[in-house]
Amino acid sequence: MITNIDHLGIAVSSIDAALGYYEKALGLKCAHREEVPSQKVRTAFIPCGQVNIELLEPTSPDSTVAKFLEKNPNGGIHHIAFATNDITGQLAQSKDAGVRLINEVPVDGAHEKLVAFLHPKSTFGVLTELCMGKPGAAH
Repeated sequence: MITNIDHLGIAVSSIDAALGYYEKALGLKCAHREEVPSQKVRTAFIPCGQVNIELLEPTSPDSTVAKFLEKNPNGGIHHIAFATNDITGQLAQSKDAGVRLINEVPVDGAHEKLVAFLHPKSTFGVLTELCMGKPGAAH
């Protein structure tokens, strides 16, 4: 059901400041920006081959990204996201394997996708996101 790595989420205190590094030092270009109220973040997607880098800037001090930045003031890799063609089935498979789910059902994410997170205490310390395009959405 997992089809590929969709993106790497990187927590930053300022998307605008971080984009300077990715665009000037690495020569990559931001393709899409979006605010995701359900996750209390602003995002910027930077394509790199078949994988996106997703910069995450908190919009609320109680967001998980803000809490991550409290512990990691310089930012860093926040999560890895795997694309799936059946997010509900993937959640069931993960739960059946004993993985602790942060989201029992998918929620709205960026880029017109449904997302769900697996708890890092069950995934060897890596916050894991499952994502799938919303049915009928242009991807």
